[in-house]
Amino acid sequence: MKLNFNFHLSSSIFIQVLIAVLLLPLSLSAQEKEKVVIVDDESCGCELYFIDGIQTIRRDGLFGFKREDGTIIAEAIYKFVDKFHGDYCIVFNDYDQCGIIDRNGRIIVPVQYPEVNYPTDGMIRFRKDDKYGFYDTAGNIVIEPQYRTVSGFNQGLAAVIIDFDSDNCAYGYINKQNQIEIQPIYQYAYPFNENCAIVKNYDRYGIIDRHGNELLPIKYAEITTMLNDHFFAVDATIEKAALFNNRFKPITKFIYDKIQSYNDGYYVVERNGKSTYLDFKGKERFGFYDYAAPFSDGYAMVSRNGKYGIINERGKFILPLDYDNSGYRSMEYVFSENLAMIEKDGKYGFINKSGKIVIPLIYQSAQHCTEGIIPVKLHGQWGFIDKNGRQLTDFVFDAASYFEWGRAEVLYNGTTYKINTDGVCVKNCKTYPKELQFKNIEN
Repeated sequence: MKLNFNFHLSSSIFIQVLIAVLLLPLSLSAQEKEKVVIVDDESCGCELYFIDGIQTIRRDGLFGFKREDGTIIAEAIYKFVDKFHGDYCIVFNDYDQCGIIDRNGRIIVPVQYPEVNYPTDGMIRFRKDDKYGFYDTAGNIVIEPQYRTVSGFNQGLAAVIIDFDSDNCAYGYINKQNQIEIQPIYQYAYPFNENCAIVKNYDRYGIIDRHGNELLPIKYAEITTMLNDHFFAVDATIEKAALFNNRFKPITKFIYDKIQSYNDGYYVVERNGKSTYLDFKGKERFGFYDYAAPFSDGYAMVSRNGKYGIINERGKFILPLDYDNSGYRSMEYVFSENLAMIEKDGKYGFINKSGKIVIPLIYQSAQHCTEGIIPVKLHGQWGFIDKNGRQLTDFVFDAASYFEWGRAEVLYNGTTYKINTDGVCVKNCKTYPKELQFKNIEN
């Protein structure tokens, strides 16, 4: 049995422990997105980012950074740069030469390695000559590159492969002094989370504590990571899953075929081909559906017999099971800026959180609402409306994206342009008609 652990990543710790090696992605967190402003530079046709007081700069095709007051903290000497993640940013001299600088532009990890990762637990994983080691955040090599596989540190420990000889190896755990804390006896080992870790032997999984003691025997076909003091384990003999608490005791029977997602305090689980919601007490809530989406902002899409609706966290319908879903719009029936896109008989509109239709179902297609603006399609062409349904521009575009960080892309007469929230072109603008900017509608 292979469970579909398609969890919604609502916790940063949960993100870290779901992956086999603890690597932070080169993308913005939700908090960082709130701090981002795009600064357009038409001279280079690029977008430069302003994040929490630091702005990307570009000169002669190279990148650097400056502060909000204009003080240069890193000259434009790097071929590529990521965006700042907290106090650190990965920068590149070339595709295979990267390092890390801090918010003062100081080089923490020399820009010379083929792989460098953001700090976890105060330690920076890097690769040199196909071996991994660690810097600390002061810029010192504290563990020389010597491991062919190693996770990031979490709760003071990192999972590593120990090679016994050319044919034999095993996973164990080291501390920040590069001492073996848990002996290498496992076929696979995951990073620690909430003072425990999942380990694998002979294709069976269990859970150990920081001393290597088994908290859950290594006998299960699968185990999910601990989330809010709960996790699922799959009985290998019947290939069914049960929910466990942080005392490693099952609080449901082994009856679930799939654990599809988690969000807002509920798991979405599948049993006998139907989906329902499971709370942390192991109680099934709100009945069974042909499909149940995870809760988002207190609401969830559900369906029966090919019809869709929306329930709230009490399981009450704010939108009855009377609507359609063509299946290719990921944001249908999900609230964004207090509006959810709905579909019926091939037409699209929007409801508020009371279930009231506030934008009628008259559009041939639509995107979700972002930054107070909605792209919609009418009479075969795209245009924009505001969240009150008022038209901002004529329906003249061949395609239009939703807004993100103050920008959207439109396709007009075969050319792609980038516009701001006033409808003014900000990129690739030489042939863009000025009359297409948004109409000035008073509130």
